[in-house]
Amino acid sequence: MAYSAADTRYDSMPYRRVGRSGLKLPAISLGLWHNFGDDKPFEVQRAILRRAFDLGVNHFDLANNYGPRAGSAETNFGRHLRDDFGPYRDELIISTKAGYDMWPGPYGEWGSRKYLLASLDQSLDRMGLDYVDIFYSHRPDPETPLEETMGALDSAVRSGRALYAGISSYTPEQTLEAARILKELGTPLLIHQPSYSMLNRWTENGTPNLYEALEQVGAGSIAFSPLAQGLLTDRYLQGIPAGSRADQAKSLAGSTITEERLDRVRGLNRIAEGRGQSLAQLAIAWILRGQPRGSSVTSALVGASSVRQLEDTLAAINRLDFSAGELTAIDEFAVESDINLWAQREPDPLT
Repeated sequence: MAYSAADTRYDSMPYRRVGRSGLKLPAISLGLWHNFGDDKPFEVQRAILRRAFDLGVNHFDLANNYGPRAGSAETNFGRHLRDDFGPYRDELIISTKAGYDMWPGPYGEWGSRKYLLASLDQSLDRMGLDYVDIFYSHRPDPETPLEETMGALDSAVRSGRALYAGISSYTPEQTLEAARILKELGTPLLIHQPSYSMLNRWTENGTPNLYEALEQVGAGSIAFSPLAQGLLTDRYLQGIPAGSRADQAKSLAGSTITEERLDRVRGLNRIAEGRGQSLAQLAIAWILRGQPRGSSVTSALVGASSVRQLEDTLAAINRLDFSAGELTAIDEFAVESDINLWAQREPDPLT
């Protein structure tokens, strides 16, 4: 049956301006890291994407290596675009990234000009697009000059293959330098995509911290893994259930689920219950809470394995307000827990 988007799709979702740009993102965006590769039924993917757009989620975030198999999320998304969303392309924000391992050899990852621009061409081909709205350097490359990586992003924008440039998992210092280089080239830094959650608060540390650096350069941010890979849901309150990410060691190691961390999660769950929210809704709402400690998050990037899970997560927008007492109570449990899988590491010199 042909898809026709809901007329009410913009009635309830808040949209937030990205830094000092002309772009706005929905408060909650949909990431296709999981559940949109070849391991997920196509019809389930279609139902999630249709429902997301009907509820105002007009930003879909991908990367070259999303799958499994690597690249399959973009290929599948290209089919969804052709089948359902072609008439709505000008309403959509589509982003992709390059930086992690994608193909064999020395030019298949990191931040060289050769890799980034070749990857972007491949991504456009897989999705059947002439351009993406945002193209990211997925991670900083400790061995490639930042001028080269940022120059590639500038070329992507100037060539019309991307409208905006972004970075992901860069430190505040790297962010300031990346923004300086891009500004000199004439392509402003639009956005930073860091991991950020109640249990992963590295972005609030340092002088300046990441959000203060972004404010300084006029860029926005979109937080990925706001549910700490599922840890900030009710799924792990009693331990590790069979079939979960932690049970299968899929981006969440079982060793992460310690009693100390679970005690924090249970404490946060009690606060969520007191607010009439699920734990996941509380975690998303907290990400979007405003600007304490210089924090300024444009959008929370979530995943979904079903329409029901998507709807539950999006309901977080119904209660984004926090009292000072609630924030104080949350801070008792929402502490840095050393679960940042994307902390910068040096590459293997033998590869």
